[in-house]
Amino acid sequence: MDKFSNHIKNILHGFFLAVGTTVAEPATILPLMVNYFGGSPILIGFFSGLMRGGAVLMQLFAAYRAQHYALMLPYLRRVFLARFLSWFFIGAAIVLFGKDHPTLTLWCIGTGLFFFSFSAGFGAIYFREIVAKIFTHKFRGKTMAWRQFFAGLGSILSGAVAAWVLETFEPPYDFGYLFMLSAILMGAGFLAFSTIDEPLKEHFETKIESFRAFLKHALEILRADRQLQIQIATFLLAYSYLIAMPFVILDAKETIDLTGTAVGMLITTQMAGAMISNIVWGKLGGMGHYRLIANISISMQLLAVVLALFAHSLPIYLIIFFLFGAAADGNRIASSNLILILAPEAKRPLYVAIQMNIVSLGMFFSIMGGFILHFGGYTLLYSAAAAMLLTALVLSFRLRD
Repeated sequence: MDKFSNHIKNILHGFFLAVGTTVAEPATILPLMVNYFGGSPILIGFFSGLMRGGAVLMQLFAAYRAQHYALMLPYLRRVFLARFLSWFFIGAAIVLFGKDHPTLTLWCIGTGLFFFSFSAGFGAIYFREIVAKIFTHKFRGKTMAWRQFFAGLGSILSGAVAAWVLETFEPPYDFGYLFMLSAILMGAGFLAFSTIDEPLKEHFETKIESFRAFLKHALEILRADRQLQIQIATFLLAYSYLIAMPFVILDAKETIDLTGTAVGMLITTQMAGAMISNIVWGKLGGMGHYRLIANISISMQLLAVVLALFAHSLPIYLIIFFLFGAAADGNRIASSNLILILAPEAKRPLYVAIQMNIVSLGMFFSIMGGFILHFGGYTLLYSAAAAMLLTALVLSFRLRD
């Protein structure tokens, strides 16, 4: 365990994946792109939820299929190929159809996001199992923090490139070029992780033959494990920042002069928050303080949403996006490590799937946010998000490291 080569490949995967996916960042470029093609706030919320949470429906089924996989990497490689092709398809469709067929383009974007996100439902289970097998609990916190640090660096570079492309090329070709270029860069990360050294898994539970019985077993575990319930409730409600986050950029567009350069600055600042914060998350994770990471991260999300209520200048929006970036990576570190510590080895894919399947529903909170914004306005939007984040913060103090 804890091989240096695996550590480097894990970091490279995170770096190039961040470079690729930042071009559809749900807080900045994705809302602007959907808005350009005539999409409503509700559609923006739907696409944002699809981008982040489309994988939710597949995770329990993936865990069921993976019960007795001694190696996960061969199956993960298939997921990587599906994600690369679907991402490149979005860019090609924008270039081919975006100028004259906006409705068709929106359908193509939705289709690409669907396959990109839903394939990740399988990939998330395989990836977590591999990471649990190749790293110890404490080193895992360090390597994931370094992975997210370099992912933040990649996102900053991607934000700078995105700003240049948006300023240089006219819409919608700028969006298309960004997706195709980012697909190629993303592929480099997929190749790196595909060569990781994965050991054989030795401990298995008795295989459950039917998916229905597997779901019943999962429900029994959820009912019996109180700490699992607390973790799920905490990190599900922590995603309520997504009620507001995809629409902050639209609020800023109405409030300040939002040029391509300003959008690039917001992306870069968000990713800088993620990058810089991982120095802290890595230090705390190396000491096993994952509950403290959750406490701090949720507090930062709450502060960002409250600031959005009063934001009227670019510097305030930069602070908001910095906090969003830092908090998202903190919650990711805390939730992914707490579940791997809690789960017995034989039941690890099932525990991971239960938590991710339920918690990932929070990624669709942006759809709720779209309806709130459409019918109630920004004040109600931010207030609803803040109330739910406050509940998550209270619950986070009941987590156990």
